[in-house]
Amino acid sequence: MELEKLLKTMVDAKASDIFIIAGLPMSYEISGRQVRLDDAPFTPDDTEAFVRAIYAVSGRDMSLFANSGNHDDDFSFAISGVGRFRANIFRQRGSYGAVIRVIPFGLPDPADYHIPEEVLRCAQFQKGLVLITGPAGAGKSTTLACIIDRLNHERTGHIITMEDPIEYVHKHGSCIVTQREVPTDIASYGEALRSAMRESPDVILLGEMRDYETIGTAVTAAEMAQLLFSTLHTTGAAGTVDRIIDAFPPTQQRQIRIQLSMVLRAIVSQQLVPTVDGETVPAFEIMVTNTAIRNLIREEKTHQIDSVLASCGKEGMRTMDQSLFELVKQGRVAKEMALQYSIHQEALATRFAAEGL
Repeated sequence: MELEKLLKTMVDAKASDIFIIAGLPMSYEISGRQVRLDDAPFTPDDTEAFVRAIYAVSGRDMSLFANSGNHDDDFSFAISGVGRFRANIFRQRGSYGAVIRVIPFGLPDPADYHIPEEVLRCAQFQKGLVLITGPAGAGKSTTLACIIDRLNHERTGHIITMEDPIEYVHKHGSCIVTQREVPTDIASYGEALRSAMRESPDVILLGEMRDYETIGTAVTAAEMAQLLFSTLHTTGAAGTVDRIIDAFPPTQQRQIRIQLSMVLRAIVSQQLVPTVDGETVPAFEIMVTNTAIRNLIREEKTHQIDSVLASCGKEGMRTMDQSLFELVKQGRVAKEMALQYSIHQEALATRFAAEGL
């Protein structure tokens, strides 16, 4: 099938990911379920032809990847009238493979993605560090796009995004929006962040904090009265704080605890959970830093953060297990599925029993 026609079919089917792998027929994922077309399995020649077509439609030189010695290539591209896509090209068993993420044109509507107002309120912070965390494919980019879009229409200033690759394209609203793609526009996140500090930023979106040097630079930027958003592949606020601190050498961990306690404004952790009707729905853990949480971070008592979240619902906070409990109570998620995605499985099971669920 012609590449553009295939991608149009996948967009119309509301597929989230398309898999082009030798030995399998065309496969795609929709609402967390894998679907395989009734076609002949791809041969290595078929997958190479598809990969070459992807490079051609995106205007990239495939030879740069083929001769680079790199094991994969990650980039985004757009097809007029169809949509935007993020492609990851890789080698497996001596053949080329590809996974294409579908990114519809336009910016996401928070209501369509069940993003609560408590999360969108992160746009109200004037400075500090806000982290959106969760496993790959949990919707972190979508949540960030919704927050940045709200910022872009509710205040003025300069928003700088650094992404690998750019997924959602933001038009200039009441803010100036500069979007830089790593490594197309700049070599690395660290270099992009250092460059951004000389570009009069008010809001910075750093696609991912990958190493302690980037984390350290991000924390410093947040200390300098910037509002900085970023992501980590962690689950839960407490685990996120520990992951940041553990990225540093032991001799620096005390200092980063103190810095983090001062600049951290919020952690939103999310995961997509299968529903009883075969769809998926996001479950959110929301931590907004208050005096109690700052003290726990400084005093190496991050394991107590969940208790603060559970007792601060009036401040817009909630634990992941509280979100899962509500989804079960609403009849949207099966109890067994909620337990699979829970942080404290035994405690949640006990609560289900106590509530007669």
